[in-house]
This record gives sequence, C-alpha cells and structure tokens, in this order.
Amino acid sequence: MSNKKFTVSSFLKAKKENDKISMLTAYDYSTAKVLDDAGVDSILVGDSLGMVMLGYENTLQVTMDDMIHHCKAVSRGTKNAMVIGDMPFLSYHVSVEESVRNAGRLIQEGNVHAVKLEGGSNIIDNVRAIIKAQIPVIGHLGLTPQSVNMFGGFKVQGKNEQKAKQIIEDALLLQEAGVFAIVLECVPEKLSKIITEKLTIPTIGIGAGKYCDGQVLVVQDMLGMYKNFTPKFVKQYANLSESIEGAVKGYIDEIKKGDFPAKEHTFSINDEVLNKIQ
Repeated sequence: MSNKKFTVSSFLKAKKENDKISMLTAYDYSTAKVLDDAGVDSILVGDSLGMVMLGYENTLQVTMDDMIHHCKAVSRGTKNAMVIGDMPFLSYHVSVEESVRNAGRLIQEGNVHAVKLEGGSNIIDNVRAIIKAQIPVIGHLGLTPQSVNMFGGFKVQGKNEQKAKQIIEDALLLQEAGVFAIVLECVPEKLSKIITEKLTIPTIGIGAGKYCDGQVLVVQDMLGMYKNFTPKFVKQYANLSESIEGAVKGYIDEIKKGDFPAKEHTFSINDEVLNKIQ
C-alpha cells in the first residue's frame, strides 16, 4: 500500500520494475475514498457505470454529462490513486476537434488525470490530437464494449490469426501515438503475454490473463454487488449483496417489531419544557 500519488510516470516505472499495477472502477465519492484508503494504484471511472449504476443494458447510452458527474464525485474521494475517465460512446467518433474538446472536459470539469478510449487504428488521429493537447491517454483493445453491436455480443477477441495480428498492430500503433498504458479486455492469455512483452508501456488486463502488467475489475463485480451477470474472468472477493440484503431485512424486521429506534438512538427533552408546551 502506497501513500504516494500514482501518476503517468508511476505506470511506466511499474512496468520497468515488474511491479504489478492495481486498478478498480468507482463511480461515487464514498467508494472511491474506500478504494483510495485501501491503497489501489488507479481508479477507472468506467462507462460501465451505464450498467452497474444507471441500469442500462450496455454502455452505449452513457453521455458525457453522465461521465463528468461521476468523475467529479470520484475525484473528490481520491488522494493518491490516479483517476482515469472513460470517454463514452460518440464522444470521440465524430471529429478530432470534438474528441479533444470532450477529453478536455473530463480533465477540466471531471477533474480526472487521464482519459481512456476504445479502439486502435480507427481512432489513432483522435488519440494523437488528445495527447498533443497535453492530456494523458490509456488505450483499450480486445473486447471494446462500445462496439458490442459490431461484435454481436460480449465475446473473446483475437482468437484467429487475423484478429490477433490486428490487436498486436493496434497496440504498437497506440504506443507509438503516445498512450501510457493499454487495457486488454477478453483477450486469450497467451496473446496478451505476447503484446505485454512487445510493449514498453504497461498492459492492464481484464479477462486477459496473468501476464499483463496490471489488472482491472469492475468494483461491483469484485464485491459481489451486481447480480445481473458475472463474467468468467471475475473473482468475487466478497459477497456484499448478501450482506446488504441481510442488513436491510434486519432493519425492516426491527422497525416492524418496534425495536428500532431504541433508547440510545433518541434525544431527550427537559420535563419542565415538556410540561410548558403541553
């Protein structure tokens, strides 16, 4: 656990020294504060908030305003972890100029330290322009959830020769453009090992095996709070939905029985005052 601010140079130093990077998602102040106090290296305000916070079917309905709102909350709860904001669907697809403006909004209004974009050669000009504007960028390859309609669902990527080569080429292209790390999602472990060895910048895996330079999980998945769907790559370190459900049932039960609030939860008033008002 580190009490030192984690930065872009910390990512590169970690890769050099073979020190694995920890990353989790957060979408609100109190969760971000707990993760930061626990010593996580970096916090991703992911567009996954569409599903786990807003109840959408996928990430495609998440807007820039949604992202800024949640980024602000997370950055207020974070002292040491590096905060990365996801650029949502259509925020960097229309034009280079709009991509830079939206990335700038996440930095300026959302108070994040870096932005993350999905894609490779198809968005490389936008990535270069954002970096030219002095905004640090993380890439995202493999299963890119904003392309879910093109992929025909959430499927492992890079299983055939052509697609595997494309991911490797895109990773090298992103590195050359100046990104400081790349998220690899749902990529076969041996392919992510090859990519990790070819790059001088760190890879952060999610369903991409143990050879990546770091790992990221959605905090609700890792804590057992999102019941709709648990991906194969998730390890649950707690089952908070069960604990919360138990606590809520206890609360309801005590209200019904009249056990809550008890004497220690109430405030008193002077009898003299009481007599006067009666």
